[in-house]
Amino acid sequence: MRRAFILAAAAAAALSVAACQKTDSQPSAADPGTGNDAVNAAQDAASAAVGAASATQISTEDFVTSAAISDMYEIQAGEIAQKKGQSADVKAFGKTMVTDHTALSKELKPLIAAAGKTPPTGLDERRKGLIDNLNAASAAEFDQVYLKQQEAAHDEALSLMRNYAEKGDDVNLKAAASKAVPKVQAHLDHVKQLQAAPPAPAKK
Repeated sequence: MRRAFILAAAAAAALSVAACQKTDSQPSAADPGTGNDAVNAAQDAASAAVGAASATQISTEDFVTSAAISDMYEIQAGEIAQKKGQSADVKAFGKTMVTDHTALSKELKPLIAAAGKTPPTGLDERRKGLIDNLNAASAAEFDQVYLKQQEAAHDEALSLMRNYAEKGDDVNLKAAASKAVPKVQAHLDHVKQLQAAPPAPAKK
């Protein structure tokens, strides 16, 4: 009941923020992208709040769903970053995300099957929204949007892995979650370094 209340509150906040942004940040003729950028940023922030709440779920069913969708999102977002990234560092990070999360997904697959669970085969609506916002981001804004999404996504994934490693009920998945924690933490640390450092220019 408490988890449902938290998720409902986060979802309500998401709708409220997005609605306010749509009302107050309409694009101007001089800068037609401003309004959409503000709305998309509000949606991404709301997604982060919902994700932070949902990452506390510790049932095996919830863990499998969240972990599978997290990997799918990271792979798709990383592929977009390799194409749209404006700095060499962002492009390289996107490539690393594709490699590392593809590997993590493959490691989890047989363990999920052994636990008698079936992972989802596509993104949920929340992560679809994040991908849509990456695709819609202008060249000038892309790196910032991507890295902000990545910080929130890895905060969520780190919480998910730590919580299941500590409190999960499948011994093999608990071990996999524990093993994943240092890798996810390294990704999060890398994101924060990229946000703090001047961008390296992308190769032409």
